[in-house]
Amino acid sequence: MTESNFVDYVKIFCRSGKGGSGSVHFHRAKYLPKGGPDGGDGGDGGNIILRGNRNCRTLLHLRYQRHFFAENGHSGSRNQSSGKKGESKIIEVPCGTVVYDADTGEFLCDISEHGQEVILLKGGRGGQGNARFKSATNQTPRYAQSGEPSEERWVIMELKLLADVGLVGFPNAGKSTLLSVVSAAKPKIADYPFTTLEPNLGMVEYRDGKSFVMADIPGIIEGASKGKGLGLRFLRHIERNALLLFVIPADSEDIRKEYDTLVNELIQYNPQLLNKRRVLAISKSDIVDEEKMKKIAQDLPDIPYVFISSITGFGIDKLKDVLWETLDFEDFDPHVLLKDTLVHRNLDITSTPLDETEDNTTTNETDRSNYNLENTINYEEEDF
Repeated sequence: MTESNFVDYVKIFCRSGKGGSGSVHFHRAKYLPKGGPDGGDGGDGGNIILRGNRNCRTLLHLRYQRHFFAENGHSGSRNQSSGKKGESKIIEVPCGTVVYDADTGEFLCDISEHGQEVILLKGGRGGQGNARFKSATNQTPRYAQSGEPSEERWVIMELKLLADVGLVGFPNAGKSTLLSVVSAAKPKIADYPFTTLEPNLGMVEYRDGKSFVMADIPGIIEGASKGKGLGLRFLRHIERNALLLFVIPADSEDIRKEYDTLVNELIQYNPQLLNKRRVLAISKSDIVDEEKMKKIAQDLPDIPYVFISSITGFGIDKLKDVLWETLDFEDFDPHVLLKDTLVHRNLDITSTPLDETEDNTTTNETDRSNYNLENTINYEEEDF
């Protein structure tokens, strides 16, 4: 079996650049034997910057390059010349990427727009040269400051798909078939559970040139919130969806029970998912008659529902109407969805997926909070 190119979880190591040291130097020129201190400041270290790129679809490019280092700042020199600043390292990520601290699970940032830049790790400031320390009482300072140390940490990046409608259902419920009918997407379709092993996106065309994005995620089973089946790996993708479309086949023994089970799994994963709009699609309706449909409708949850058949096309247009009407509220703003605080919560690192290619090398994160720029003195004298 070939490895999928869809990667939505990576763990990488980042290190910013350390600041350059200040210079200890005294001016020397003909007929000017005591020109005074003229050591320059050190350059600032480079930053680690994350930049959103709408042309990136997955985190595949970060899977095999796991270490990113910014350039260190250069030391100062004579004639009060400041050192060169270190070059920042820019990491391109797809829109919808959420970043967490790998050790604590703390939420760090969310990249949701194209061109958005976030400084993940700030480079160290350059140290001051001895020219900065001259005074009336200290005219020949023979010391300078060292640059600030760099910052380093392991971070976890999770990609959460940006879509208007997310398909939720048990395996083999007809979600992929529905997506292939209403859009040009071509997900893998077969008559066995867990045919879909990675999320698929499709653009659904509506009337008058209108459209919305639909996301198909792998099937959810009872206990998925605790890691069963594909577990938590793909539940994260429905966090950004404005509307959840529950797909349950008409030949299920108890549609209401299956719906309640799915809702319960979402609650266990994140209770705030209940605030999202919901629509129920009864798939495979071509195998039941109208009498059976009326009987089924009597025991459905109190949300909009539609009987559909992806094979015959029955109810597909009505489903599009219901989805659009549910999405097309006056207070609905897709840009607000991108900044939804729903995803801005800390990560439970005890339940994160294990990446077999992960480098478990431990490193000590530098704590710059105790670093006092004025008290760190480098007494190494240079060229006098």
